Amino acid sequence: MFYKLIVCMFIVGFALPGNAQNKGKKFTLEDFNLTYTFRTQGVSGLRSLNDGEHYTVLEDKGKKLVMYSYKTGKAVSTLLDLNDPKYKAVQTIQDYEFSPEEDRILICTNINPIYRRSFTADYFVFDFKNKELKPLSEGGSQRLATFSPTGTKVAFVRDNNIFIADLRFGSEIQITFDGKFNEIINGAPDWVYEEEFGFNKAFEWAPDGSALAFIKFDESAVKTYHMNMFRGQYPAYEQNALYPSNYSYKYPKAGEANSIVSVHVYDIKDRVTTPMNIGEEADIYIPRIKWTKDPKRLAIMKLNRFQNQLEILLANARVGSTTVLYREENKYYIAESNLDNLIFMEDGQHFIMSSEKSGYSHLYLYAMSGKEIQPITSGKYDVVDFYGYDPVKKLYYYASHEESPLEKYIYSIDLKGKKKKLTPTKGWNEAEFSKSFKYYINIVSNADMPHVYTLYAANGKAVRTLEDNAALKTKLADYNVAKKEFIQIPAADGTTMLNAWLMKPVNFDASKAYPLLIIQYSGPNSQQVSNSWGMDWTQYLAQEGYIVACIDPRGTAARGEEFRKCTYMQLGKIESDDMIAAAKWLAGQSYIDAQKVGIWGWSFGGFMSSLCLMKGNDVFSTAIAVAPVTHWGFYDSIYTERFMRRPQDNPSGYNDNSPINWVKHLKGNLLLCHGTADDNVHVQNTYELSEALVQANKQFDMQIYTNRNHSIYGGYTRLQLYTKFVNYLNQHLK
Repeated sequence: MFYKLIVCMFIVGFALPGNAQNKGKKFTLEDFNLTYTFRTQGVSGLRSLNDGEHYTVLEDKGKKLVMYSYKTGKAVSTLLDLNDPKYKAVQTIQDYEFSPEEDRILICTNINPIYRRSFTADYFVFDFKNKELKPLSEGGSQRLATFSPTGTKVAFVRDNNIFIADLRFGSEIQITFDGKFNEIINGAPDWVYEEEFGFNKAFEWAPDGSALAFIKFDESAVKTYHMNMFRGQYPAYEQNALYPSNYSYKYPKAGEANSIVSVHVYDIKDRVTTPMNIGEEADIYIPRIKWTKDPKRLAIMKLNRFQNQLEILLANARVGSTTVLYREENKYYIAESNLDNLIFMEDGQHFIMSSEKSGYSHLYLYAMSGKEIQPITSGKYDVVDFYGYDPVKKLYYYASHEESPLEKYIYSIDLKGKKKKLTPTKGWNEAEFSKSFKYYINIVSNADMPHVYTLYAANGKAVRTLEDNAALKTKLADYNVAKKEFIQIPAADGTTMLNAWLMKPVNFDASKAYPLLIIQYSGPNSQQVSNSWGMDWTQYLAQEGYIVACIDPRGTAARGEEFRKCTYMQLGKIESDDMIAAAKWLAGQSYIDAQKVGIWGWSFGGFMSSLCLMKGNDVFSTAIAVAPVTHWGFYDSIYTERFMRRPQDNPSGYNDNSPINWVKHLKGNLLLCHGTADDNVHVQNTYELSEALVQANKQFDMQIYTNRNHSIYGGYTRLQLYTKFVNYLNQHLK
C-alpha cells in the first residue's frame, strides 16, 4: 500500500496560532527539504519491561540504553553504554529486542535497506550477566533476528534461508536449504507481500520455543521487472560509470502470476519440517501466521485471490492437518488493516478479531470453537488500533474515530460496554502501553500543537511529560505560521460533504483573489485531513501568497465501510469527480482566482493529479504528478486487485480512468516527476504516459531522477525536487 511511504511527505501545514504581522523570519525550502529545521522531537526506542514498572529508551544517538521508572519518571540505570571502548564493535543501536527473561538483548546495527520494510543488518547479543557483546553470526549479515521464547536461541534469515543460533553453545544450524534469489524465499515475504500486506517477518516461534513456523514463497513463476542502475552521485556506483547495471526482481503486476506460498513447521527437537495443509487451491494468499497459546496449534490466515473471503485455519503443528476456525466474506474486500487484530487470549479459550461486518470496523470476541461470543465495540465509527487486553482488570484497549473522523482517541472498555476515554487532549492520539497495562504513554498532537509525549497511570493521572517540543514552539514563534481551517465541501453527488482544510496566506486580504493549490493523496482508506500536527513546504507556499487546500474525497478513511469502499472496481472515477467538484466550489469563492487552480499529488495522488487535470480541464490549469500510477495494469497484484479485481475481470475499470486514455483532453500545464529506480510505482508509468502525450501532440514537462526510488531523496535531491515544484507553480499559477 504505497501511500504509507508518502504520507510523511505531505502531512501539511498544521500550524501554531499566529497573527498576520511580520515577525521577521521567513520559511525557506531548505528548512523543509535539507536542514529539516522544524522536525519534532520524540522518544526513541521505547520498550516496556516485563515488570510493567519500567521501560527503556535509546539516548545519546543510539549509544546508550537507559532504563526509566514509570512511577517516578526518573532514570534508574544505564543498561548499556557503547561509549565504553570494550563495545567498540557496535557504533550505534538502531533497534533492539530483549530476550523473554530480559537477561540478554539483541542489537541491530549497520542496517542496509532492501525495500520498504526489509533490510539486512549486523546483529549482536549483549549478555547482562557477563557484560559481553558478541556478534550473533559470523556468516554474513542477517535479517529478522528474533529470540525464541526461552531466550536461548535466535532465528534469522540469510540468503533466503532460515538459520537458528544456539546462544548457550555458540552454534548455528541451517534449517532450510532451497532459498535462492528470485526463486525461493523462506521466512521472509516476497516484494508484493511485504508492500501490500504490511509485514516483513514470515516466521514465528511456538509459544514454548519447541517449533518454528514459517511461510515459503516460491516466486519462480512470477515475472521479472528490470531497472537500470546508473553511476549517479549520491551514492555513486563507480562500476556503472560506462555501462549501467541491471537490477531485476520479481514483481507480480495485476492479473499476473503470484508466488506460490506454503506453510511449514520445523520441530526443534526432532529437526523435522512438516508442511501444513492449506488446501489444494494454489492461487491464494497467506497474509499472516500466528501461534495460539497452545504450542501444538498454529493459526493460518488464508485469503482468496479476490481478497473477499477470509479463513483462519487451525493447524495441528505436529502432523499438518487443519480445520477452519473462522470464515468471513465481504461484498467488496477484506481490509488489510483488520488482519493485525487477531489476538489469542491467555485463557486459551477465546480469541479477538476485528471485522467490518456491521458497516464499521469493530472488535469481536470469539470462542476457540469459532462461535462469536459478542461484539466488544459497536457504533457508527471505526476502531483503527487495538492495543490489547488486560486480564486483571478485564479491559480492552483501542483507538477509534468515535468523536470525529478528524480526530483519534484512546479508550478502555469491558464486556458490559463500560467505556473510559484515556486521552484528554483534543487531536490525534497514539499510545504505548506498559506490559502490565498499569501505565501508558500518550503521544498527541493537533493542528496547533506539535507532538507531546506524556506518561499516564492507568487511572488517567499524568505522571510526567517526556517531550513537549517546547523548543520547536519557541522557534516557530519567530515566524508567521499559517493557520489551518477545517471546512467541508460538497462532493460530486451533491449530498455528501467532504472533509478538507484550507490554509490562507499569512497576510490574507479577503478583497483579493489568490492562486489555489490543492494537495491530496485520495487513495483507498487513506487520510490526509486530520486534526494533527505537521509542518512542511505548504507553509512556504502560504508565505509566498498561495492558498493551499487539502481534500479527502470519497474512498478515504474514518467514515465507515460504504464511504471508503464506494470506489470499488473503478479506482479514480469517484475520487476525481469529487476533486473536480471541490475545485469548482473553491474556485467560486471570491478570494480565489478561478483561472489559477492547480493540483499536486504523489503516488496515488500523482495518479489523481494527472487525471484531474485532464478530466477537469475547465477548472484545473496546472498539475504536478510525482511518481504517478498512470494505468492500474502497471501496478502490483495484491493492492490493485483488492480494489479492482484483475484486468481480465474488469477491463473498463482499468481503462476508463487511466490518465493515458485521457491525454487528448489535456489543456493545461503538466509536470511529471519520477525516479528511475522506483521499485514500487515503476517509472514505466511515467514513460508510457509521456509517450501517449507525445503521440497526442500535447506539450508537457518531465523531470527524471537518476537511481531514485519512490521517495526521491538523497543528497540535494529533495531540495531540487521541491524547488522544481515551486518554480513550476510560480510560472503557471502566479
